[in-house]
Amino acid sequence: MSQVHTNKEKFMTDIKSVLADAEDLLKQAANTTGERASELSDKALALLKQAKEKASDVQVVVVEKSKQAARATDDYVHDHPWQAVGIAAGIGVVIGLLLNRK
Repeated sequence: MSQVHTNKEKFMTDIKSVLADAEDLLKQAANTTGERASELSDKALALLKQAKEKASDVQVVVVEKSKQAARATDDYVHDHPWQAVGIAAGIGVVIGLLLNRK
């Protein structure tokens, strides 16, 4: 779990850094005219594209991990059907009690 947490923190730090750099470049471009403004704007757009690609990569990993979790859950339910029914019933009772509280 700690590796997942570390990877998440690294990803968030990377994304924040890229977005901050892009924001700075766009601010500079707004205060500049001519070819320099266009150059700064292009760099900012490249940074935003990079952030989008990183987010897409993370999305692929999250989808794959979700599929693995779903398969593991499906396998467990098939291997232990009565335990799964008992757990589901218990969760249903708890939710029912929580909803009836006033």
